[in-house]
Amino acid sequence: MPFNPLPPPRSELLQLIAPCGLYCGGCLAFSGGAIRSHARALRDLLGPNFSAYAERMTGMNPALAHYGDFANLLEFLSLGSCNGCRNGGCLLGNCGVRECALKREQDFCGLCPDFPCGNPGLPEGLVERWRKNGMILRERGPAAYLELARLRPRYP
Repeated sequence: MPFNPLPPPRSELLQLIAPCGLYCGGCLAFSGGAIRSHARALRDLLGPNFSAYAERMTGMNPALAHYGDFANLLEFLSLGSCNGCRNGGCLLGNCGVRECALKREQDFCGLCPDFPCGNPGLPEGLVERWRKNGMILRERGPAAYLELARLRPRYP
């Protein structure tokens, strides 16, 4: 990705970073994300008839025997079923971060004066990540956080 000296607009930051600090842009379910667009591109490059070729070429490469399973996964990844929690698409179930951020008029938890609060309303496995992401957002700001998030794996 080429260097862009201008910070991204607030609308892009809000689209790609959830209030809790998760990077939606790298999520496998995000409808506006790279995984969806790359999955669609690969699906389209292979075309609708590749399964017949995969079946014929299984003798040359046994991995192609599993193309049907791969095609199903590729189709799932190409759908992008989530529009982000700011648009009511949170996949975490009963997460309370969105409502809290709206109530406090904060774009991101890390920018809230009460961060880190005692109960972020996140599943237990995400609380430490929420804390780390929030600290980075607080220290570097949303634009720098987005650039960092784009460079690191979404699923560490």
